[in-house]
Amino acid sequence: MRIVVIGAGLGGLALARRLRREGFDVGVVERDASAEARFQGYRIGLEPDGLAALRGCLTERLLPLLDAVAGEMTGAGRAVDPQLNLLAELPPRYEGLLFDRAVLRHLLLAGIEDIVTFDRHLTGYREHADGVVLTYADGSTETADLVVGADGMGSTVRRQLLPDVEVRDLGRYGGIGRTPLTERFADLVPGWSTMVSAPDVQLMLGKMPFRRSPRAAAAELAPEVALPDTPSYLRWVMLLPPDRAELGAHLADDQDGGLAVLRSIAAGWHPDLVALLAEADRANSGVGPLRLGDPVEPWETGRVTLLGDAGHPVPPGGAGAALAFLDAADLTNALVAARDGGTTRTAALAGYEQRMCARGAESRAQALAAFQMFDAARSAS
Repeated sequence: MRIVVIGAGLGGLALARRLRREGFDVGVVERDASAEARFQGYRIGLEPDGLAALRGCLTERLLPLLDAVAGEMTGAGRAVDPQLNLLAELPPRYEGLLFDRAVLRHLLLAGIEDIVTFDRHLTGYREHADGVVLTYADGSTETADLVVGADGMGSTVRRQLLPDVEVRDLGRYGGIGRTPLTERFADLVPGWSTMVSAPDVQLMLGKMPFRRSPRAAAAELAPEVALPDTPSYLRWVMLLPPDRAELGAHLADDQDGGLAVLRSIAAGWHPDLVALLAEADRANSGVGPLRLGDPVEPWETGRVTLLGDAGHPVPPGGAGAALAFLDAADLTNALVAARDGGTTRTAALAGYEQRMCARGAESRAQALAAFQMFDAARSAS
């Protein structure tokens, strides 16, 4: 059984690792030119279920390295005004372990590089009774018994499989970025999170504190693994106020212009917050639209399925990665059951798709609730 996974993000790589370990013939196709071709995102938080699914993708040898590059988010949260005066303190809570997306992607690539093809762009597929023919931008084709679209929120696979499901702009634009986590900025987030609340604008702050430097940890614990030399950082998100929202569409491709607007909004704030934006990592910061996909309902099961953000397109926030790891475990188990005679492949895939859609519906509801919370905070400021 030949399985082709479209997309070498966290979910696609997790699935490929599991399938290969189970003896399936699997290949991964990624449109990016390399694992470093573009910015991969910021930190993600994994609670016990998501963390267990991630650990289940890795060999025993890599688990100490995974633990070494994690971070922890503990302590009380707080809300402050733009001068850092305390407005409210939120109870301590545990949100699992933190990981950087780019570091994690490189770790998941380790040992399966031979089955991952970069710089190959899927343009479409044709499904037949005995297989799926995939067509790529360079004119080449290949045939698979099963195709898994793990190609993100803008999934090429989903657009063909479920053309009525659209990803829509929410009319909100946000600035997002990261700043090296110096001693000065560490005090901005003493617990699990800090929200700076001002009239019509909020700035959310969170740490990505690596237990150990990723590159140094890999050199000691698994020298064959090359991890990025990413320093600990403070991740920040600012929702543009309504009177600046229309600027968002013009700033999406202008990193310097986007950062300039964010700095102008915070110009009169506490000096530490002004410095935080002034010292932002320019290559990994900017302004962009917030988008939300339509609900995805189970479809007629065939030889093409979905995983991760391709199957439940919600705005970034960390939950999508956890769902992708859970999807990868669920889909692998379903395919193993079909291969070993416990069920038919169609029934196994149908069950997986129903569970995947249910996970997506819950995540979508949580995303909408978060936006309502931010709107309420903005109205109350």
